Amino acid sequence: MTEGADLALFSGGPFDVRAVVAGILSEPRQSLDLDAVPWGNFPHGHDAREAVRLLRADGEPGVDATGVLWGLCADDSRAAAALAVPFLIPLAIDAHHPHRAAVLAVLSGPARARHHGVASREELLLHRNDPRRDAPDTHDDYGYEVTGYPAGWSVAAARTAITTDTSALLPLLGDSDPTVRVDAAYVLATAADPDHIIRTALADGFATEGDAMVRAALLLAAAEIARAQPHPATVTWLRERWHDRTEVPEARLAAAVGWLCLTDQPAPEELRRTVDTLADDERAHAMEALPWMHAASGSNEPGLLRCRRCMLHPEEPDPEAAFWDSLF
Repeated sequence: MTEGADLALFSGGPFDVRAVVAGILSEPRQSLDLDAVPWGNFPHGHDAREAVRLLRADGEPGVDATGVLWGLCADDSRAAAALAVPFLIPLAIDAHHPHRAAVLAVLSGPARARHHGVASREELLLHRNDPRRDAPDTHDDYGYEVTGYPAGWSVAAARTAITTDTSALLPLLGDSDPTVRVDAAYVLATAADPDHIIRTALADGFATEGDAMVRAALLLAAAEIARAQPHPATVTWLRERWHDRTEVPEARLAAAVGWLCLTDQPAPEELRRTVDTLADDERAHAMEALPWMHAASGSNEPGLLRCRRCMLHPEEPDPEAAFWDSLF
């Protein structure tokens, strides 16, 4: 498949990762057969297959295997990584799997596209293919991956797999490891949530969560879901959270960022003061542990500070642009 090809000729067939993933999801998870999947139909498919095989084997190369999947997403070649998602979910939810944390961290990589370095109100947390606007078989505004494969198909396939296994992933929000709770929220934020099951779980978890970074993650996940599926109550909830001076700073900052992404209202002066006061260098570097902030970061600019600049101080110079200008 090449850029500019008539996608209707491939839709629903063996070169459509959405259709292939749908077929995988119809099978029992624990008996999924790697060799029954047409990995070779997708760019770097054999690399993704080998990564999944290594992870299933529980061996030492597990970290390298997740690195392969990370690399495919970072290189804007997500189709094969999306194909791996149904195989990765059983590993991520297995508390005894030695690489489950690494698998969970990479799980939603193919479910997001063109988001690295994005920190504006207009684009942060945005799911670019809107099912209310785009029919299932039309090309959306994700564009093409570097291989020429339609990026929207890869993203849709990964999100479908995550949505299908929502009930299996939700318990991870209560895991004893805070990092797992953060990454679980990041994964679940990409799922469709028409019945508000995920949104309710995030709110319930927030009510009892004691870890500041996890509290921030739960708010960002709720904001991401609300950006895909508008929910006025979430907008109100986020405003209450950044407005609450008894709340931990990390959560107040996450709530402010989420609120700014969900409304086109001018930023209130109180929000500006809150963000400018709380978003210092030390906290910004600490909040790189949140995958949303890590993805928003740029050269020598942590994600939180990049969000603050892009959303509240667009007149300030871009350190990344200055860095590249200095090279020429």
